[in-house]
Amino acid sequence: MSMLTPPGMGGKKFRVTGDRYPRMRRPRHRRRVLAALGTVAALGVLGFGTVQLVDVFTSDGSGERDRSTQAKSAAGGGETCEPTTEAAAPPEAPEPTSVTVNVYNATTRTGLAQETADALAERGFTIGEVENAPEPLDGRVEAPGLVLGAEAANASGAVGLVTAQLAGAETGDPETAGEAGATGPAAVDLVLGDGFTNLATAEEAEVHLAELAVPVTEPAPDDADC
Repeated sequence: MSMLTPPGMGGKKFRVTGDRYPRMRRPRHRRRVLAALGTVAALGVLGFGTVQLVDVFTSDGSGERDRSTQAKSAAGGGETCEPTTEAAAPPEAPEPTSVTVNVYNATTRTGLAQETADALAERGFTIGEVENAPEPLDGRVEAPGLVLGAEAANASGAVGLVTAQLAGAETGDPETAGEAGATGPAAVDLVLGDGFTNLATAEEAEVHLAELAVPVTEPAPDDADC
């Protein structure tokens, strides 16, 4: 009998029998790690949801307005709306032969009205009266000239055509046209003032007439719909 055999065993050999084996258990520290990760994930979800709710209830809507503005800008190519109102284009100038010009001298220079009338006749204008200026205008015109015409003469372009012939000429209120006597759509009074030296050249008159024909563009009211 071997010295390692327990007493009473008689030296018999034994073997392990049966179908039950010891069970292997996972280390407890892995369970703790998984539980900690789950807790962190849950807290992250709850925190994100809280931020979203706070944003919903405290937002003043400016974000939505900003997004709407950006969408409109993108749809319109990024251009800024700048509404404008374009004035009606001035009427086309009539032919000089269809316009009758009354020439009046409001200065102390003798013969000035006749000289100017002859120069206008050479440009094709029909000449009417050639006189000294009526008393309400005599000696009271400081500009090179004052062009007067009735409302119809302004609408027909006759006033603009005569104004283009004299650099620095002023135009009077159509209601004052009766001061000299022009009436109708084709009659214009040209009152020569102290500032008169000579008529504009034909080329200068053409340029001035072209400038008068350009319509003026003005900004539309602030509440205009784009």
